[in-house]
Amino acid sequence: MTELVTFGDAALRLSPADGERFETAGDFRVRVSGTESNVAAAAASVGTDARWLSKLPDTALGHRVERTLHEHGVETEIAWSDEGRQSLVFDERGSDPREGRRYQDRAACVAATVTPGELPMDRVQAAAATFVGGGTLALSGDIVETAEAVMRAAGDGLVAMDIDYRPGLWSPDEARETLERVFDTVDVLFATEDEAETLFDRSGNSRQIAHAIASEHDFTTVVITRSERGVLAWHDSVIHEQDGIETEAVDPTGQHAALVGGFLGRVLDGAGVDEALRYGVASATFCRTLPGPMTTATRTELDDLVEDLRSGR
Repeated sequence: MTELVTFGDAALRLSPADGERFETAGDFRVRVSGTESNVAAAAASVGTDARWLSKLPDTALGHRVERTLHEHGVETEIAWSDEGRQSLVFDERGSDPREGRRYQDRAACVAATVTPGELPMDRVQAAAATFVGGGTLALSGDIVETAEAVMRAAGDGLVAMDIDYRPGLWSPDEARETLERVFDTVDVLFATEDEAETLFDRSGNSRQIAHAIASEHDFTTVVITRSERGVLAWHDSVIHEQDGIETEAVDPTGQHAALVGGFLGRVLDGAGVDEALRYGVASATFCRTLPGPMTTATRTELDDLVEDLRSGR
């Protein structure tokens, strides 16, 4: 049985090489990036049987996406299309005081046309957990209704969602209105501190915000990442916290999804919230020290770092 099923779009991310700007870059690095695919890869790195569902163009670009997932230990179920295009994201790293820039190029992407009938819904029904990123619901087309159908098909399995707010795709009000339609299916909600404050219009510290969000929407668990200050989880009315680990950031773009995948993978293996948070932080730490948004950390590396966290080193 597949332990974790994730569903959503994955883009090819094009980034100027080493400090270059879009206007002057002659070379671009190409990597696969998608919240759900990144989460699946992180979960696979802790030993979880993870499977990613989506729709891709039957082109070299679409097959590049699938191959990358397989290289990271993730199984795939793809609806292939002869029409439409591959999603793209253009990402330029900033360096203080110059801010980074990101442009979403997802119009007419194949993934937006996916319908429930094109997916193996029996995989969703049989999975121990299902994960969807909120950014998937920001896309136009059939994918929005399909994402909701996937979440409702999970049945007795755990349903997890990341807010995954993308300003270039929708406004806070639009995001809140859309996501609230599916919150009744969600058991575990993930968000950054900024997302929690913006989308839920809450003030106060992270503990208060997590408690308010969980109480309002009847979530079992709310996990809020707090950048360099680590992460906290509200679970069954108890707050659990784990400090972050200071490292030099090579590429921080995938660290949040890596935390989500590490956390979910350990929960599915029977770990408690504190242990799951440690693995989430370890996964995020390794991810931001490596190029690309998809972690390549091994289970042994994560185990060693978690042991350091347990001992307070």
